[in-house]
Amino acid sequence: MNSATFQPGGSSLPTSTVELSVRCSDLTNQDILSKSDPICVLFIKNGNSWLEFGRTETAENTLNPSWHTKFVIDFKFEERQLLKFAVYDVDSDSRRLDDHDFLGGIQATLGEIVSAQYKGFTRRLDDKVGGDIHIVSEELQGNREVVIFKFIANNLDKKDFFGKSDPYLEISRSTESNEYVVVHRTEVIKNNLNPTWAKFRMEVRSLCNGDYQRDLKFSVWDWDSDGSHDYIGSFHTNLDKLKSGPSPGNKYECINEQKKKKKGSKYSNSGTVTLNSIEIETNPSFLDFITGGTQVNFTVAIDFTGSNGNPSHSNSLHYRDPTGRPNQYVTAIQAVGDIIQDYDSDKMFPALGFGARVPPSGQVSHEFFLNLSSDSPYCAGLDGLLAAYYNSLNNVQLFGPTNFSPVIRHVAKFAEAYQSDPSNYFVLLIITDGIITDLEDTKRSIIDASRLPLSIIIVGVGDEDFSAMDALDSDDRLLRSGSLAAVRDIVQFVELRQFINGNSGGMWNKDLLAKAVLSEIPAQLAGWMRIGALRPKI
Repeated sequence: MNSATFQPGGSSLPTSTVELSVRCSDLTNQDILSKSDPICVLFIKNGNSWLEFGRTETAENTLNPSWHTKFVIDFKFEERQLLKFAVYDVDSDSRRLDDHDFLGGIQATLGEIVSAQYKGFTRRLDDKVGGDIHIVSEELQGNREVVIFKFIANNLDKKDFFGKSDPYLEISRSTESNEYVVVHRTEVIKNNLNPTWAKFRMEVRSLCNGDYQRDLKFSVWDWDSDGSHDYIGSFHTNLDKLKSGPSPGNKYECINEQKKKKKGSKYSNSGTVTLNSIEIETNPSFLDFITGGTQVNFTVAIDFTGSNGNPSHSNSLHYRDPTGRPNQYVTAIQAVGDIIQDYDSDKMFPALGFGARVPPSGQVSHEFFLNLSSDSPYCAGLDGLLAAYYNSLNNVQLFGPTNFSPVIRHVAKFAEAYQSDPSNYFVLLIITDGIITDLEDTKRSIIDASRLPLSIIIVGVGDEDFSAMDALDSDDRLLRSGSLAAVRDIVQFVELRQFINGNSGGMWNKDLLAKAVLSEIPAQLAGWMRIGALRPKI
């Protein structure tokens, strides 16, 4: 493991970052007319509950999935980190796992997985349907380079009886346990023996863990709708060779060993793959922008709809406990605000409310200043924000409905001024108890905002069924509304109830909540800057 920086007289924990690659074999088929569409979900044990850590992509129509989405996790030698891997057959677009068929899972510690790498970690799925799960772990090295490839192929073997092949290119890297793990798949080019695949970008860390000499295996496959893709051929190379760019040395023969053995001297190759272009650039990180002066502007929007319950009643989500115990809204504000305030130099937070009747006329508003000021929404620090929240509770009437689009468009107006300026990025925290009433308007406002320096965090409080919210969190596919599509994922949704600590009398684990809520902000900020070709100012 990497050694930490030596600081005499200080204290630090021995940690390292590891990447987990997962595949399964011999899953039992759950579909009648086709094979299963499996996905793997990783959970981490927290107290007495399991928190979802992440999901792979859906592997379509296969009983032997090899997912290219990785799980990147901090390994802590001094802690027993209990993990649960669960495999599901995806049956719809729903993100609710209960809506899909469970194919089996395992529990293991991260230590078990890491220590087994010299022989490989394999375990039988603990369900009656059968199948094995295989996990490869590798410590990640620090590397901020990004490589952009474009490949073309010529004279590939014809694999389809009634047409040509439908080729795609799959890249795998060798690992310390002498296995190959898939790191990228291109799109499928239909009915073409001379495909030109679209440019794609990868972190060098993901491609070869920063080791330019590491063996890379490129395999060409003919896609089939039933999942039984036909192998065309493969070749080996490394990034050190590829970085020299288009040249005769980066034109590769695709070799199918079985076909070569069968045909002998009559066999030359199953086609060629040529590097058409390559670019390697340094990817500025979140910290590069922060140290370069980028301000993270934090706005909070709070749900004051009547479904929260009367604030004077103890069962209300807005209840102000005389003992000083924070309600769920206060917990969410503090958990996120405690961290994000450090990136905002003036610590003046705009704060909004929605879904209430407001003074003096009692008119329903879906976009009012939390401090009930007529001219400024700003609150001085977290204390000022909480004071404004309590002031609103005492002076507005909870009403409805639950409309998100007005507050999203409000913050988007400010973000519009910084579309070509890396000095400011905006984060909107929406805390709500219910399902959105203006769902399509909200989708369109998010799609519009995806073109701006803006991220949206939605925290669900209470015990509502939040499945409709998953439509806004574009982890699997970019958000769409009719013919409109987002250009990037800017929404993160979490349910507060997942972070209750069963070992502390029902108290909320604010540290884990903050980590889950804010986990996507650094990548979303850096992604926005990359789209706009913006660089840190310093």
